[in-house]
Order: sequence, then structure tokens, then C-alpha cells
Amino acid sequence: MGLFDRALWFDGLHRHCLASQAPHIAYAAEDGEAVKLYLIGNGRAGMLAMANWYSFIWRPVFGGDPDANAKRMLIDRVARQLPKETHRIIVAPVPDEDGSASLIAEAFAHAGWLVTRTPCDENHVLNLGGRSFDEYWASRPGQLRSTVKRKGNKGVVDLRIEPTFNAGSWIDYETIYARSWKPEEGNPGFLRWLAAREAEAGRLRMGIASIDGQAVAAQFWTVENGTAYIHKLAHDERHIQASPGTLLTHALFAHVIDTDHVDLVDFGTGSDAYKRDWMEDVRPRYRLEMLWPKAPLAWPYMARRRMAGLAARFAKD
Repeated sequence: MGLFDRALWFDGLHRHCLASQAPHIAYAAEDGEAVKLYLIGNGRAGMLAMANWYSFIWRPVFGGDPDANAKRMLIDRVARQLPKETHRIIVAPVPDEDGSASLIAEAFAHAGWLVTRTPCDENHVLNLGGRSFDEYWASRPGQLRSTVKRKGNKGVVDLRIEPTFNAGSWIDYETIYARSWKPEEGNPGFLRWLAAREAEAGRLRMGIASIDGQAVAAQFWTVENGTAYIHKLAHDERHIQASPGTLLTHALFAHVIDTDHVDLVDFGTGSDAYKRDWMEDVRPRYRLEMLWPKAPLAWPYMARRRMAGLAARFAKD
């Protein structure tokens, strides 16, 4: 179980980001094993995953130690209960390297739901396979390694990595983010809350790059269970020639690989081109839509599916 499976994550996400939508936790248990599906209401449109742009993944959360067959039975039980609550469910971004997307699709289809599964995003990751940072770094693109060497040798940028929550550093991050190329932050209060909670558990890795004592780049990472998660990064565009963001990323990769000894670095969702310089593998994320065919409210969506299927068939012909 990781960050995106914990009740604390869902509690904070709902309170800070999704409070206007009623929570619904679909639950089933048997013989000491259980499953929870964290959902939110979406009015007459049904229910959605309790997730947003901060969520690297959304998936069923299991308790106990169920095997694959027990997991399928638990989700099947939930799927048979949910028609009493809703006619339509959409969940994303669901991983499948752990079998979650396939498990949901199979169990809901078996329970009588109409299920559509489509790719919705991608996740860039680095599987280290026991490599040290030096071994990993030797495999990076030559231009990236050259940039780090040249800019680092100039000694203009100072770097620090903080495992504790520092209010001043967080203000620096928010200031830098506002000056970066990034769009306006959706819910900065949630990120601050998350960073403080993760620091209390010893999982925070906050990186700050400074020039002449002024913070010019910041990154918010967390580390747990052998995985480093890259949540947020930003740099002040006025100092781009010094490459503070690149130097800070280099320092954080070195730290999590050689000090924290992680097995995996997870760059979250999104297809940003710069991620390919640092990461080596891409994993798909899926959107699953489940419709209950006996519910009149589901019929318009079923009709749209049929029309979309016909249009795709005519396009092929």
C-alpha cells in the first residue's frame, strides 16, 4: 500500500479539492479480507473516482492479504451492490501493471455492468534494477549530462534537500511556481497539507536551488516503499540560463537512488517531453466507464456508445 491507497490521502484530497461532491466508499468484506472503492457523487451523471490531477493512480484498496481470486470476488460483490446507488461510474487514472484495470473491468462485466476501457494518460517511470546513481547517470542522454557538468562546474547554483517541512521553503516553492511556465496551481493548500503530512512520516524530500541566496527552483518529492514520487517541480524563468531546475533534478535523483536506495522513480502522469531524458519506461493509465443497463438514466450513455461504435465502423470502411 502506498500514498495513493491510504485513507489519509483520500481524506485530504476530498476535504481540500473535492468537498463539493459527496463521498461514497463502496465496501465489501469476507473472511478478514476487504476492498474499498473511493468514489464521489457526480449528480445525475453518476459517480466518479475520488481522484484529480494530483492523483498518480486510482485503484481499489484492499485490506488483508487477498489473492487474485479473492480480489475478484470482493470487487464482484461491490459491483453487485452499486446498482442500488448509481447507474454510471467512471474511474481514472487506473494502472494495469498491477492488474487493477483488468480486474475492475472483468469483475464489473461479470456482475452485469457494461464496461468500456480506454487509455487516458501515461506514466513515466525509472526501474533501477539495482543500479547505483553513477550507473544510471552514465546511460542518460549526452546533452543532459553535458548540461549538468557545465552548469554545475560554474558553482552558481546552490542546492539543498530537506526531509522536514520548512514553511519558508514552501513559500519559496509557491513563489517560484508562480514565476514558472506552469499553469496556475489547482489547489496549493492541498499540496502544502500533503507536504507537511509526508514530512511528519519522514517521507518528504523537498529540493531547493538558490542563486545568490535567492531560491530559483524547487521540487516536491516523496519516498516510500522503495519508490520515489516526483509530485511537483518548478523553476524561475528569469534564471533559466543557469539550469537550476536540471541541477536540482540531478541532485534529487542522486539522493533517492544512493541514499534512499529506491527501486523505482515515478514521474506521475503526463507526456511532457523532458521526462524522457530522465526516465526509461512508460506505463499506460486507463479510464473505465461502467453503465448499469437496467437503469433508464444509463440509456442515453448506452445510445452514445452505440453511435460512437457505428461511427468508428463507418470510418474504417
